[in-house]
Amino acid sequence: MRPVVDMMVVGRLGAAPIAGIGIGTLAVMVAESLTMGLTVGLRAMIARLVGAGDKEAANHAAQQGYVVSIILATVLAATGASLAEEILLLLGVEPEVATQGAPYIRIAFVAAVFMTVRNTNDAIFEASGDTVTPMKIIAVYTALHAVLCPFLVYGWWPFPRLGISGAALSGVVAQSIAASIGLWILLSGQSRLQLTFRNFNFDFDMVWRIVKIGAPASITSMERSFAQLIVMWFVVPFGTIAVAAHSIHARIDMIIYLPIMAWAMGAGILVGQNVGAGQPDRAQKTAWLGVAISSALMLLISTVIWFWAEGIVRIFTPQTKVIDIAATFLRIEIVALVTAGLIIVLSQCLNGVGDTLPVMLVNLVTVWGVQVPLAHFLTQVGDLGVYGVRWALVTGMLCRAVFYLVYFQLGRWKHKNI
Repeated sequence: MRPVVDMMVVGRLGAAPIAGIGIGTLAVMVAESLTMGLTVGLRAMIARLVGAGDKEAANHAAQQGYVVSIILATVLAATGASLAEEILLLLGVEPEVATQGAPYIRIAFVAAVFMTVRNTNDAIFEASGDTVTPMKIIAVYTALHAVLCPFLVYGWWPFPRLGISGAALSGVVAQSIAASIGLWILLSGQSRLQLTFRNFNFDFDMVWRIVKIGAPASITSMERSFAQLIVMWFVVPFGTIAVAAHSIHARIDMIIYLPIMAWAMGAGILVGQNVGAGQPDRAQKTAWLGVAISSALMLLISTVIWFWAEGIVRIFTPQTKVIDIAATFLRIEIVALVTAGLIIVLSQCLNGVGDTLPVMLVNLVTVWGVQVPLAHFLTQVGDLGVYGVRWALVTGMLCRAVFYLVYFQLGRWKHKNI
């Protein structure tokens, strides 16, 4: 939710700051994708071990995943922060956007290290069956960030006016506090799976098992994030207004998909635990229940978007031209939203049992074989203009839905060994 809060606060500063945050966030997400994949592998491993009743091995897996994720996140953050301005210039943005975005990226990469700690905490909580504690911590983090962000951006009270850098800095503060709270709960034994680093020894075999599961998920997340950067590259020639509209649409997407991701994550954990307990049929019923609930919710959200798209965008910016473009983006996406529940839930269920390779392959094919080339084609041919990007993304989503429907029904995931 941090990028959403940032966009809502910074949206009053104009199109260039909006575009700077939009592109900056995408750049950070590419780097974060690697650590997020390890988190997927860690979650699947712990869920299977907890389902099998082996909490000692689950704690051992948590130790190894923690250390590797933090080391990787630190290296990526240092690299990304040093190349912030080069990343923006490579995308061909206007000089004003590059000037606004570079400081934001540098600080956001620091926040990414704390976010990795928080995501690892959440993976351990959730895989052990505790989804309430991460929800409470996220609520505290979001509230803290939402309160602090405008003070640092606008220079309220005794704080200096930092612009979009203030949004990134408030993220560092909120992420570090949230990460510390989660780690304290795990170490103090107030969770279902107590984390301890006593007698820690680096276990290459366990790390390799986690990486083997998480690597396809990392590639999936990274290729999706990198593709979003390429798509942004297609949007840039249409001007700062179009980039700002695209960036706001991306933040609204985060809000739309947040409840679906919650359902999907819960379904994936239950499916992993059921497979670990030798109950594959019950795991399949759980998955389809998650699909049904998520699809119904997406249908409701789609109805709201159709009638009130402009009002939703106006929450982020008062600029009429940006509102018009972003609202059209939202209405185009309704075509994909009706299948999003199936895609997200079934992909998380496959990740939950450790069957991450098919998820990686379908994303590779639909993103780079469908969405990216089609986005380039539709923006260059015909009268669609920048809206061709959205139609390309919708087409890729529909292809993805067909694959998951067929593959999940085949049931090979029920016999996945990790």
